[in-house]
Amino acid sequence: MLKKNETISGGQPLRILLSGYRSHPHVGGQGIYLRFLSTALLDLGHQVDVISGPPYPDLDPRAGLIKLPSLDLFAEDNALSALRWKHWRTWSDLSEWLSHNSGAFGEPYAFGRRLRKFIKANHHNYDVLHDNQTLADSLLNIRKTLPVIATLHHPISIDLRLALQSEKRWWMRALIRRWHKFLAMQARTARKLPFILTVSEASKRAALEDFGGRLEQYHVVPNGVDQQIFFVDPHVKRKKNLLVATASADTPLKGLPVLIDAFAQLAAEHPNLELKIIGRLRDGPTKNAIAKHGIEQRISFQSGLEPSQIADLFRQATIALSASLFEGFGLPAAEAMACGAPVIVSDGGALPEVAANAGIIVPKGDATAMAQAIADLLADAEQQANLSKAAALRAKTVFSWQRHAEASLKLYAQAIHAHHRV
Repeated sequence: MLKKNETISGGQPLRILLSGYRSHPHVGGQGIYLRFLSTALLDLGHQVDVISGPPYPDLDPRAGLIKLPSLDLFAEDNALSALRWKHWRTWSDLSEWLSHNSGAFGEPYAFGRRLRKFIKANHHNYDVLHDNQTLADSLLNIRKTLPVIATLHHPISIDLRLALQSEKRWWMRALIRRWHKFLAMQARTARKLPFILTVSEASKRAALEDFGGRLEQYHVVPNGVDQQIFFVDPHVKRKKNLLVATASADTPLKGLPVLIDAFAQLAAEHPNLELKIIGRLRDGPTKNAIAKHGIEQRISFQSGLEPSQIADLFRQATIALSASLFEGFGLPAAEAMACGAPVIVSDGGALPEVAANAGIIVPKGDATAMAQAIADLLADAEQQANLSKAAALRAKTVFSWQRHAEASLKLYAQAIHAHHRV
């Protein structure tokens, strides 16, 4: 392992710029990624700045934060009326407004243009740029003056396919395609960037299939888990009939209706069984499925929780579940394992890589298989104990942000060497 203040080449600490178009942890996994990667790089003795559009990240005080204001149209009550005369002066602002109000997602493109402008004036202050799944066209221009690598958690083309499969209305399918127009840009950029970090083999395979490029462009580095928060606490007693799942959004990708159907199959024979979902219940397929089965009193949703509260739920859980149809990594499953929760996951994407032989894996989209696996594990206290120990051990030895940062540093060294050679 690297020692503090030691780089791959043995020279001075690197000056690293991490970028993300929206980076608050409550927005999703990308904000969590920037926070913990930046902290791990700082712990290894490097200088780290994070440049982001709003909502801005929650960072270690040692990290620099560079704010690149956007129009932040999702925070506007009326995005159509948010345009001001000053916005006509820059294509970044105008394109963001036009995209948003015509049903497309224009933030990555607009952020990329603002990032390019910043780096044009400040590239001499950094040794490398590490982009967090913006994959904007501008990265190809930036790499002419600064080495660039990019993290690709998973290609959003998977979300697009699943959304189209679950939507029957032609006009909604048209809107879904319009929203995902940014994917063409991300695919073009991914094909041309020589260094792309993916967080799982499943994500790498999906990126090669959907975005193209060459095998040698992609480098797999598993994510870490915050071991200071997610750990086994012997003082917290694990419950006997508590299922816990995490859902950042009610989208087809997350497989929540599958989980609800599985729980409904168990409800009658397990009258004390309850399901707690970390997330917010919104109008949509999950709410409809709960109402259809009449199990509203058995399922609760909890949102706005602090990480320590989430960890306590995982410590109390009899079983932690993930029924996702695809995950580029599956951080909630890894966090649950770190807390010693026995896990049952689908075979969607990287979840089998996360659970490995320390969890139970069922076919994605199969509610009956999920229900049977839950019932079998509820009836087997010895297997619960064995899986709990195996999960905690795997999480502690495999899911390390320090190792993720060290692998990133090796990739930075390759990018810097290739840039200087060119």
